[in-house]
Amino acid sequence: MSKKKPVPSKSNTNLNADFITDLKNIVSTARNMSFRAANLMQVACNWLLGWRIVEQEQQGKARADYGKRIIEEASKVLTENFGNGFSETQLRNFRKFYQMFGFLQIQQALPAEFKNEILKIQQTLSAKSIQSPKRQSDALIQQQVEQPLLPQLSWSHYECLMRVADLEARTWYMQEASSQQWDYRTLKRNIASQYYYRLMQTPKAKKATVLKEMKKLTADYQKERSEFIKNPLIAEFLGVNQEAAVTESTLENAILNHLQKFLMEMGKGYAFVGRQQHIHTEDDDYYIDLVFYNYMLKCFVLIDLKTRKISYEDVGQMDMYLKLYDTYKKTEGDTPTIGIILCSDTNADVARFSTLATNKRMYAAKYLTYIPSKEILAREIEMQKELFIEQHEKTKKGRVCSLWNPH
Repeated sequence: MSKKKPVPSKSNTNLNADFITDLKNIVSTARNMSFRAANLMQVACNWLLGWRIVEQEQQGKARADYGKRIIEEASKVLTENFGNGFSETQLRNFRKFYQMFGFLQIQQALPAEFKNEILKIQQTLSAKSIQSPKRQSDALIQQQVEQPLLPQLSWSHYECLMRVADLEARTWYMQEASSQQWDYRTLKRNIASQYYYRLMQTPKAKKATVLKEMKKLTADYQKERSEFIKNPLIAEFLGVNQEAAVTESTLENAILNHLQKFLMEMGKGYAFVGRQQHIHTEDDDYYIDLVFYNYMLKCFVLIDLKTRKISYEDVGQMDMYLKLYDTYKKTEGDTPTIGIILCSDTNADVARFSTLATNKRMYAAKYLTYIPSKEILAREIEMQKELFIEQHEKTKKGRVCSLWNPH
């Protein structure tokens, strides 16, 4: 006679549910606070760097090459000491940030220790008869009254706002993004779709329709902010290893982890360079999933994984990556960079190979000897998907069992 399995009482089930909810709330609250603190310090740091660069430039404004030399030297020193995130383009962006948002009361938002450090710098500048930020005469800053720093806005938000030339529109987007807690992707989309101008031109009775449409189109962007460490910009600012900053819980990252290991074990000259490599342009920030250097081909190999069918836009973006790498990373003796766009849906076109080499056909005949074929890549992706689903199911079952059998 088989024994009946004990059925957990309703009170025990509620107790377990409350316990799990409490744990989740603790972690979620802590991560939200960490996210806000990291955002605040990144914005303050970039503003202050911009301020200090501007002040330094004012010493030698009569010399045309002085500003360029300051940026070059600052980028070199900061990168040597703190790693990525301080390219010449990024430092020019910080300078522009200060010039456009000099009215922000940054120093009031700083912790006492940080504030004291800035005060020392200001006193040194004052002793050298260099203007302090309060007295600097930039006309753009004087157009607006000083405002408190908005803790809801990240550096990514401000990068979007800096692309809005219209002062009135920029101010509206800034206030709206803060009060409505827009994710930076929501802000970016609204700016690109001229949301402010469309809303201003819409009769009052129909504004609700425009607002409803916007919320519907941006619903996927408004995700949990506590997962801040997944944001490569925040990870870069904190000096966190980029590979460590990538979440291990998604299928896409499981595939990338496997491909990284697979290529390294092929024995065909692959050396791992980095994960989620940051490329900053005047228009946007991009992150390349995997970057290798193949010492047999003497070139960089860039891999970008898509979760949908590969589009012409994806190919165009990869060509941009290739151009940037060929211009700024390729050294004398290196051959043109190779790009591989992969699709996690193996029923679709699983891979596209791309290069900016002059004779693409001849070059392809060479590099395809060292790069896995589409069939091999499809097999590896499919195998990893099966393993991921199997492990996910086991984890799911384990969680259910632990809830029903707490002891």
